[in-house]
Amino acid sequence: MLAGALAALAACAGGGGTAAAPDQVLPGPVTTLPPGGVPTPTPVVTPAPPQMTFAPTPPPTAAPTPPPVVAQLHVPAGFVANVIATVGGARELAALPNGDLLVATGGSGVAIVTNADGPGLAGNPATFANLPDSPAQGVAFGSGYVFVATQYGVYRSAYTTGMTSATFTKIASVRTGVVAPNSDGDVHRTSSVGISGQTLYVGVGSSCNACTETDPARATVQRMGIDGSQMTTQATRIRNPIAFAVDPSSGIVWAGGAGQDNLPFTHPFEFLDPVSTRAAPADYGWPACEENHVAYTSGANCANTVAPAIEFPAYSTLIGAAFYPASQAGTYAFPVAWRGGIFVSAHGSWHAANGVPVVPPHVAFVPFNGAAPARAVNWKDPTAQWNDFFTGFQDAAGNRIGRTTGVAVGPNGSLFVADDQTGRIYRIRPAGNAPASVRRTTR
Repeated sequence: MLAGALAALAACAGGGGTAAAPDQVLPGPVTTLPPGGVPTPTPVVTPAPPQMTFAPTPPPTAAPTPPPVVAQLHVPAGFVANVIATVGGARELAALPNGDLLVATGGSGVAIVTNADGPGLAGNPATFANLPDSPAQGVAFGSGYVFVATQYGVYRSAYTTGMTSATFTKIASVRTGVVAPNSDGDVHRTSSVGISGQTLYVGVGSSCNACTETDPARATVQRMGIDGSQMTTQATRIRNPIAFAVDPSSGIVWAGGAGQDNLPFTHPFEFLDPVSTRAAPADYGWPACEENHVAYTSGANCANTVAPAIEFPAYSTLIGAAFYPASQAGTYAFPVAWRGGIFVSAHGSWHAANGVPVVPPHVAFVPFNGAAPARAVNWKDPTAQWNDFFTGFQDAAGNRIGRTTGVAVGPNGSLFVADDQTGRIYRIRPAGNAPASVRRTTR
């Protein structure tokens, strides 16, 4: 049984509405961050917003202790998960080439955790930048730049190795139109970003649960140059594309989609799909058509909508995703059985059956064979393609000790997972002989 009885935080299935609650003190064996720094970092540009909070640390000691392990949580045998930092509202993550880690938040700030993928203790979280718009939820690194996506814009800063602060320039605008006049009030404010070579992909959430948008950028994936030029629609009618991952072996960009609410607990499934390979503008059908050309609006023609390549159960709310390179090297590289596929972070549902959220927060692993999932979609079983990896955030009674968000792979092989309920940043590394992954056998 998990320690404590924290109620599940309410958030739409699209997962993109509001910032998480401030850091909470949880009962049980969780301890504070290890020694090695000061309680509160100094902001780099302007004072950090209220959503960007950092956990205090005790004064340095002669023998610093290792980062804490949260006993209630589970990773496969042969791995260990440690808490290395706490950043309020932690959402998407981006690993930098020198082992530092960027953490986007539910506010206007982006934090940096230095030495996240190095030996010993990670540095104390500090403010990397504050943006003039919030939420600064999406963050990515590539082609020598850091990119941040907010509610209304996409921002860019050149990166040089070791930099711990940045000034960003706006390169593109999104959500330039109005909320749909027939919106049901389920307005998604987050944007996500992924970079492949010289092309940038930006996911823009919808302004409703189920409606017809008037702003052509909402409920889409936008494609543009890395300077923000020539923006065009890569995918449309995709309700809330939050999770983005780039396959390093092919450059293919995968995007996750959260299906609409207020339908049966078992449908529509939520998905990831190689959005950059689809002929633009790829039509994912929301809200009329989802899954395998299934019509959820009477009389809808679903013949030409995309049937996605990876499926998860309804209301999973896929927030983060990251490929683990097949050729990953470094001190903390995962065993071969856990390489070449994609780690996916499910935020979990607010939809409850008998008081228990129907989908718990967790991180799953989807094995790949080359550029495609090792197992094809089973349209009768949305658990068929993936294996459990990081679990234990929700007990049988529905109590939660966290909700997983962003994921990233460090240059030395560590896997990082964010949690926007507690603000914790987890670092997962091999600790012995890790076995091959095993798919879930119970629903």
